[in-house]
Formats: sequence, structure tokens, C-alpha cells
Amino acid sequence: MFAAIDRQNVLRRSSFTLTSAIEAFLDPAIIVSVLLCSALYFNDRMGPHYLILCALSFALSFPGNVAFHEIPRRMLRKQFSNWLLFVGILGTFGVVSGYVHYFPQDLLLSWAVITPFALIGCHVLVRSTLPRVISMGQNQRVAVVAGVNDIGIRLTQQFRDNPYLGTKVLGFFDDRSSDRLQPTNGVPILDTMSRLAEFVKRHHVEAIYLALPMATQPRILQLLDDLKDTTASIYFVPDIFVTDLIQGRLDSVGGMPVVAVCETPFTGFSGVIKRASDVLLSTLILLMLTPIMAALAVGVKMSSPGPVIFKQRRYGLDGKEILVYKFRSMTATDNGAVVKQATKNDQRITPFGAFIRRTSLDELPQFVNVLQGRMSIVGPRPHAVAHNETYRKLVKGYMVRHKVKPGITGWAQVNGYRGETETVDKMEKRIEYDLEYLRNWSLSMDLWIIIKTALLVIKDRNAY
Repeated sequence: MFAAIDRQNVLRRSSFTLTSAIEAFLDPAIIVSVLLCSALYFNDRMGPHYLILCALSFALSFPGNVAFHEIPRRMLRKQFSNWLLFVGILGTFGVVSGYVHYFPQDLLLSWAVITPFALIGCHVLVRSTLPRVISMGQNQRVAVVAGVNDIGIRLTQQFRDNPYLGTKVLGFFDDRSSDRLQPTNGVPILDTMSRLAEFVKRHHVEAIYLALPMATQPRILQLLDDLKDTTASIYFVPDIFVTDLIQGRLDSVGGMPVVAVCETPFTGFSGVIKRASDVLLSTLILLMLTPIMAALAVGVKMSSPGPVIFKQRRYGLDGKEILVYKFRSMTATDNGAVVKQATKNDQRITPFGAFIRRTSLDELPQFVNVLQGRMSIVGPRPHAVAHNETYRKLVKGYMVRHKVKPGITGWAQVNGYRGETETVDKMEKRIEYDLEYLRNWSLSMDLWIIIKTALLVIKDRNAY
């Protein structure tokens, strides 16, 4: 599950090697081991109920998601959010089914607290030792790259920067003379394309990466024909991937291959998971906060004349106009062709409105929008229609954020881009984070954004 709920696009090994085996089995093994050690510590009899719990835990966490390539901070965030999601799913099942009563509560609590730290500790240990094991040569795959260009050089750099991938690049093949080639960062030029197949057979090369422009199709077809006499795996790295893709992936239409250049991350099962989590969380939050929302409604009504709920015109999924609900915090409610953004010490904001804006309580009615299907809990924040029409002309890729439903909170907001965007530079940074969310979405990322929002909302000073 850990790998299934984390869809960040990275270069991965496809063959069953030491690296891929550790990636798949390390997390499930640690989770089950901590459970069994906890049972031994508490002297609990390990009957069939433990076998069932171990099987469920293994099934939920397999394949694991060690993510050797990631920076430590992101690794920590991912481990805690993945584990919270795991505990939430398993805990809900245990409570609903009554299965939780078969285990001592202290044991379950210890398992829930110790496991994330055990996961992090083992990940750090493996990250520090695995490169040495791989460098011994038994778990490395020998590869070459055809084509000296930006994408080929970036590819070799990826292999250099990620020793966990277990791939050793011997060098490049290219037909041009050395004086016409760009620097290759120390990776040697081995020979011309015509000698590629011979080299592959002689040196037992296991993988060939064709980093050639799509305009050279006849040359690519000739190379593929020459390489049919080898046993090497062949990968085509099209130059389209030097562009800024959103959920770029290979697909097919009636058996005809197509490449997705700009696509929503919420297709297929991912869309079902996203919607189900939105409905479940929104329902729980609205049920828990109904008394608070009733009190806020009274406060809004008493603070100034006007409606309790302010309905804002916003762009939603696919750029279609929607109505977004908020508790009214201003005496004036601009919602037309020209909308003035709220600023610090804005005279339109009522004293009670300042409080609910600072604490984000004015956003609570948007959970109703989530249940309606207009919004999601996490996603790019919706902007006023008037602002959209302005910024879509000034910020490249601005409308791409509408490939998903707008959110109550988002990746940009938890990274400091909440509140007024008085300059184009600030809006560009907000859009940059929105597009990063689209490229890297995972359920664990959503969970982390929700947790971080809850931690930041009280001390945030960018909302007014």
C-alpha cells in the first residue's frame, strides 16, 4: 500500500534486484516484526488472531516505499503520514469489526508509537549501507546511453546521483565528432551508433537507453533493428520529457500507444480513493463542528448586517464556474468583474470577520462544497473569477491548476503562500507549488498537507 498511495514520479528499477527487493519487503517486515516483538514484551499469547493481523498488516504495507532517492526531511514526512494512514485504515477496520478487542490496548499503542521510528531508523541504516553493497558489482546493471544531448546527460546524472538504482553507465554512443558534442560530465563517448550492437554483445550490456530526438525516427528504427540480435533491455527516452509534464505517462487507445503530457492525477482508482477520502473526512468534520459552525453563524449575523454565508464565484474543475461558500467576514461582498483582494487592515473586514479569517474558521462551510463535489479538501485554492482572467494572461501554466478540483487547503498554502498575492511573483510561486502538487500527488501527501494546515492555521500571519 505504501508504494500504491505514493505516486511521486522517480526513476525506478524494473528488474528484481537487491534494491527492488528491499524496497518491496523492508516496510512490511519491520511492521510485522515490531508487532511480534510487542507481543513478546507484553507476554501475550500469539494465537490465530496474530496471524490474521500480521497478514492484514503485510497486505496493507506491501509493496513498501523505502524511497532511497529522497531528502531526509521528505522521507520523515512521508513515513509519518503513511503510518498515520495505515493506522487509520487498520484501526477503523478493528473498531468496526470488534477485532481490536482481541489485543491488549497497551500492546496496540506501543506498536503504533514504536513502528514509525523503527521504519525511519531502518531506512536510515539501509540508505547508508546499501550503496556500498551495490558498488561491489553483484547488484549493478551495466547500461549505455545512445545520444549525447540534454536528456541523455540528465539521465546519466540521475544514475550517478542515485546509486540505489543499481545501474552503472559505461558511456555514450553518438555519430557526431567530439568537437560538436556538449560536455558529458565525465561520462566517456564510447563509439558511434553503428558500433552499438557489437559493443553491447561484447561487453554484456544489460540496458540501453535511447535518448534520441523523435525527429530521428528512421535512425531509431535502424538501431532497434540492429539491437534485435542482443539480449539487452531497451528503453526509449523521448525528448518530449524535457518539457514540464503534468502526470506524464504512457497510455493506450485501442492498442495504439499515446503519451499523456498534461493529465489529472485523479484517474481510475486514484480518483475513487480521492473522492472517498473527501466524503468521509468532510462528513466527520461537519458532524464534529456543527455546534461551532452554529455559534459562528450567530457571530457573523450579530457583527454586521447581511447574509451569514457569502457565496463566491470561482473557477473549479476544468475551468468551470462554481459557487464557493464562506462565512461572511466583510461588510462589502465584491463578486463581480472586479474583485479587490483583502489586504492588511482592510476597512471592509469586521472585527469578528478578522478573527474568523485569521483562524480560517470562515472556510468551514467549504466542507459542504466538498460533499457537493465542487471542491476537494486538498487542492489548489480557488481564486476569484476576475483574478483568474487577469493572471491566466500573466502566469504561464496558470490554468493547468484547474485539472483538479480546488481545495480548502493546498500545497502552496502550507508552504507560505496563503493570503494576499499582491505581486505577479507571489502568484507565480503559488502556481509553482500548485503544479508541483499535481505532478507529485499521493494520498500520503494529502494527509501531510491536512496535518500541516492544522498545525499552521493558528500561528499563520498571512491571512487577514
